[in-house]
Amino acid sequence: MNTVGIVGVGLIGGSIGRALRETGVKVLGFDNNPDRLLEAQSLGALDSIVPSVVDLAAMVDILLIAAPVGFIADIAIESLDAGAPVVTDVGSVKAPIIAAIESLRPDLAFKFVGGHPMAGSEREGLAGSDPGLFTGATWVLTPTPTTDVESFSVVRELVSKLGAQLLVVPPVEHDALVAMVSHLPQLAASTLMDVAVSSDDDQTNLLRLAAGGFRDMTRIASSHPDIWPDICLANRQAIMNALDEYATGIARVRKLIADGNQPELLELFKRARHARRGLLPVMASGEDMIEILVSIPDRPGVLAEITTLAGSLNINIVDLQISHSAEGGGGVLSLVVSASQASSLESALESTGHTSSRSVIS
Repeated sequence: MNTVGIVGVGLIGGSIGRALRETGVKVLGFDNNPDRLLEAQSLGALDSIVPSVVDLAAMVDILLIAAPVGFIADIAIESLDAGAPVVTDVGSVKAPIIAAIESLRPDLAFKFVGGHPMAGSEREGLAGSDPGLFTGATWVLTPTPTTDVESFSVVRELVSKLGAQLLVVPPVEHDALVAMVSHLPQLAASTLMDVAVSSDDDQTNLLRLAAGGFRDMTRIASSHPDIWPDICLANRQAIMNALDEYATGIARVRKLIADGNQPELLELFKRARHARRGLLPVMASGEDMIEILVSIPDRPGVLAEITTLAGSLNINIVDLQISHSAEGGGGVLSLVVSASQASSLESALESTGHTSSRSVIS
């Protein structure tokens, strides 16, 4: 694989282009926004600009589509018709795209391999692109029984060059999974934010009382709104199924509270806590991990002090989160480290005047 073509050079397309060029791959690009193409080239995401998808398809070893999900099937078909040897995409919905390609181009669909990198950024657009965005991230590929083995191998090589971890699942399973772990959280966060501001006449007080939990849960409500209507409609059935499950769960919690069922509420919180901790990174050695909670003041440089302290002791911070106090003046820093390194970090923190507590993650 010597030359890759990218259609769409926003956050994801730009990040892919920059990462591939760092590995020595030649990257050509097309976008319907000429100014964005020029910006992509100036940022180092592209070697050359190509005037159309048709031209691009004839010049590359693989063509990658980083466009909104509503356009992917049409662009894929246009690329295949123009002779693209292999086509893949980065859309967050797979089954309807693949079904459309297989229905309209059954003789060419074997060259298309659906893909979806589970990576993103708080920053929007090309300005937020980062060549390291996919390092260690999960990249899903969704081949079908008719997918060409050689085409799949080319896409797998592309994923490897980007430093991502490959996960292979069927298209329908992918859509059900992302509906639960990506699309439902977005809808929940956006709805909660909308309900909160709609029900409070004094938003100043609401914002003053918004503690770490509310901020954490609604953080993704600030993501770019333009992409979500297409995603919701493209993955409609899987999202409705996830919403139904969530609604059932909320109704069950409501009944526990209405009935005053304290034991069952406690069990719910215990189950959720245990499951949430299972999402934290696992040490390759299988070693237990410790969560260290550090009270931190609200002043410049405090986070750098603590992370530098850990670095000076050669302690690897596996996960890090910050919860802000609703009253202001500071917050709590959560550091996840291996059990063998926890005591050293706690001693160092104490010696520098920081108060901490710990819990074992299991």
